[in-house]
Amino acid sequence: MYQWRKFEFFEEKLAGKCAIPEEVEGKIECCSSGRGKVVIGCDDGTISFLDRGLNFSYGFQAHSSSALFLQQLKQRNYLVTIGEDEQITPQQSAMCLKVFDLDRMQSEGTSSSTTSPDCIGILRIFTNQFPEAKITSFLVLEEAPPILLIAIGLDNGSIYCIKGDIARERITRFKLQVEIHSDKSQSSITGLGFRVDGQALQLFAVTPSSVSLFILQNQPSNTRRQTLDQIGSNMNSVAMSDRLELIIGRPEAVYFYEVDGRGPCWAFEGEKKFLGWFRGYLLCVIADQRNNSNTFNIYDLKNRLIAHSLAVKEVSHMLCEWGNIILIMADKSALCIGEKDMESKLDMLFKKNLYTVAINLVQSQQADAAATAEVLRKYGDHLYSKQDYDEAMAQYIHTIGHLEPSYVIQKFLDAQRIYNLTNYLEKLHEKGLASKDHTTLLLNCYTKLKDVDKLNVFIKSEDGVGEHKFDVETAIRVCRATNYHEHAMYVAKKAGKHEWYLKILLEDLGRYEEALQYISSLEPSQAGVTVKEYGKILIEHKPVETIEILMRLCTEDGESSKRGAANGSYLTMLPSPVDFLNIFTHHLPWLMDFLEKYTDKVKDSPAQVEIHNTLLELYLSTDLSFPSISQASNGEDLNLRARSGAAATSRSQSNGKLIADTKDSNKEKDRFEKQQKGLRLLKSAWPSDLEFPLYDVDLAVILCEMNAFKEGLLYLYEKLKLYKEVIACYMQAHDHEGLIDCCKRLGDSGKGGDPTLWADLLKYFGELGEDCSKEVKEVLTYIERDDILPPIIVLQTLSRNPCLTLSVIKDYIARKLEQESKLIEEDRRAIEKYQETTSAMRNEIQDLRTNARIFQLSKCTACTFTLDLPAVHFMCIHSFHQRCLGDNEKECPVCAPEYKSVLETKRSLEQNSKDQDRFFQQVKSSKDGFSVIAEYFGKGVISKTTNGPTVGSKWHCDYGKASDPSSPRSVWSKDESPNCYLCRMTILGSV
Repeated sequence: MYQWRKFEFFEEKLAGKCAIPEEVEGKIECCSSGRGKVVIGCDDGTISFLDRGLNFSYGFQAHSSSALFLQQLKQRNYLVTIGEDEQITPQQSAMCLKVFDLDRMQSEGTSSSTTSPDCIGILRIFTNQFPEAKITSFLVLEEAPPILLIAIGLDNGSIYCIKGDIARERITRFKLQVEIHSDKSQSSITGLGFRVDGQALQLFAVTPSSVSLFILQNQPSNTRRQTLDQIGSNMNSVAMSDRLELIIGRPEAVYFYEVDGRGPCWAFEGEKKFLGWFRGYLLCVIADQRNNSNTFNIYDLKNRLIAHSLAVKEVSHMLCEWGNIILIMADKSALCIGEKDMESKLDMLFKKNLYTVAINLVQSQQADAAATAEVLRKYGDHLYSKQDYDEAMAQYIHTIGHLEPSYVIQKFLDAQRIYNLTNYLEKLHEKGLASKDHTTLLLNCYTKLKDVDKLNVFIKSEDGVGEHKFDVETAIRVCRATNYHEHAMYVAKKAGKHEWYLKILLEDLGRYEEALQYISSLEPSQAGVTVKEYGKILIEHKPVETIEILMRLCTEDGESSKRGAANGSYLTMLPSPVDFLNIFTHHLPWLMDFLEKYTDKVKDSPAQVEIHNTLLELYLSTDLSFPSISQASNGEDLNLRARSGAAATSRSQSNGKLIADTKDSNKEKDRFEKQQKGLRLLKSAWPSDLEFPLYDVDLAVILCEMNAFKEGLLYLYEKLKLYKEVIACYMQAHDHEGLIDCCKRLGDSGKGGDPTLWADLLKYFGELGEDCSKEVKEVLTYIERDDILPPIIVLQTLSRNPCLTLSVIKDYIARKLEQESKLIEEDRRAIEKYQETTSAMRNEIQDLRTNARIFQLSKCTACTFTLDLPAVHFMCIHSFHQRCLGDNEKECPVCAPEYKSVLETKRSLEQNSKDQDRFFQQVKSSKDGFSVIAEYFGKGVISKTTNGPTVGSKWHCDYGKASDPSSPRSVWSKDESPNCYLCRMTILGSV
């Protein structure tokens, strides 16, 4: 082991001040540590406690004679000791086991200043069943509280075990026996070690001649023993590692034992006075017989180095506490050794360029990953400075995840080190830590190296879940830029980046048929997105196939037919043709073809209004004129026609005019066909059972007006009941025959028409300025039939046309005058009748006012019994018994209902007279407004109350007046302006 390097990874603590305090007077027999203190037992039976600075804390008398063994427990603050006390009887042994509770202190004797821990249990070790022998080793195992398992090794090869709660004296004793050697001194138990592996409990026992393993069971009788080795060790040369391995020191080597036998050994020569284990380090005090000296070595077995070596005096005890190693010498001096921090150890190694040792050190001591990466970085920088680029990169690769990749990349950007850079970037991608820039750089490295095999491996590699280890879009862009289109397409297809896949096919490779096949294989939703993105290119080169795909997407073909969904509900889930209108921007014939096919197949599309609007614009707009698809192709492929267009430009000049005429003729024919399609669409999309059409009617009207489509405009006006606009179209075209036919159809009030159309038609002919006698006579026939206009208006209207003579209206005027004469005669007879009736009423009123009324009735009108007094007589010649009338009844019960009916009628007229809007509405809607005004005068609604004006006199309006004639409703001075048209008429009439 002389080849092992020596380092000073440990340093002495408390230099020059480390010694056992004077308060510890006796000879040190035993030591233990734990729970932040060092416990020392002396031959005078005292126990002393030392603090972190090895200063005396307190002590107490545990045994009367001597303290031979002790152990500070870890889980509970208990101290277990074995020592000699006073012998009570000759038959009883003086050897006792005591358990002290260090958390419970009590005063000793009369002095309250001296305290000692409470002794919670005392146990005699030796009994009749367990005969007395010399104790050579002692070990306590803490099981589930309050259970302790105590193993006491004897010089006769026996091990006394005590298990249970000693404080309550609930214990079980049993004995274990190692293989007995012929030489009794070779059977002494020199070391014990517990091993707890899950539920299994095992005990190592070491003698100078053997190593045994006891497998303990719940029942002591079932305990099994097996011999691991026929060679043991002496006292103080036994320890347990943190991996629960038994360590035995012999002069030739140090041996490790597992449950199945001897394990590795380390050939450290020299007598092992003390053996220990500290934080993965092997502690050895080795005696050199040649110069009678002792050396304390700390071995790092993983890294095969000596972490510390120190010449020491004779060591009596070795402890580990507070992260330090404490060596107690035979002369009561002490040595406290602590481990240096990791940074100090690494600096020491870096100064010696021992980077490999530094790496092994941080890995063996389970340092954090960042610290390990820093060591690897420094090692890599060291190798890089020596131009060992391959090894340097190997170290840098181990730093991935902790070291910034740009630090490494900048060092290897030189073209001569591109292989190393490629290797680093590959590892970066394997660990999923690469950014988009790293992917770009790696792919550029592959392309510069022209390493297609590695490029294939990188592109087609996947992680455990089937995902790529790089940024997909970056890889696609780089491969595309470097003309590795197949690789870019593979990545795009694998990652589901359909847009990129199609972009490469269409823009870079021009493989349109393959692009269409790929779109057809996609899900409908994905196919719709890709067609929106690249539809313009596809329509330009493969219009027929593209429209077929659109039809499958927008209708129930393909996958939709398999689903069996309801028609109405499923149509709402399908893409709308409106979503794809933008791809036909420069290819309007194909747009019209697509929409026509769609409307022929789908009759109840949710977007039918928008579709119809688009079709109408295509059909009717002259500025969007284009040859029909049938004319453009003539039964041939449109793609071939497009290519043959270039050849047409080379024709001779002599054929140019003929071609132009043919084009004009075809253009006019195509326009006519489109207009007819538009008219059919206008009619079919406005069924008679719908109030509104399945298109934007305002847009349709505008399109028809802008493109002079008379037929469509007339249809729309007629459907919208805009009859005056209909005849305006005919007037603008000077179509007299069509104009009269239109009025016949739309001016019949019996069929819901507008009779005023005839008045507009008469006005049109009156202002025409040409001879239209025939048409005027026909118009007058319908005006006279429906009594639409007064004769005076007819004369005034036709007088504006100088080309018309009186003979045109002579017969009409004669008939109207004859009708008026008859009406005047009928009115005169009615007036005479009303005058006679009025005169008779006035005479009767006068008679009632001036002459006495004789009542001759002899019977009561109500009860028909003979009339007797008291009786009540009314002016209407009805008489009643007073008892037949109600209280305070002042009206004739027989005539009152009729009178009240008259009053109610009058009140209703008065109420209606307040509704001025109704009056003016009647005047406006009546054929003869004067007759409405005359009717209001006849009902007394409009009247005057004075015969003529006088200076300062008042005028008032009887319109809606109250039932009392003497109290007018409103009065104005003659200079005031009335607030209604009726009052103005009354006042003016009075004036």
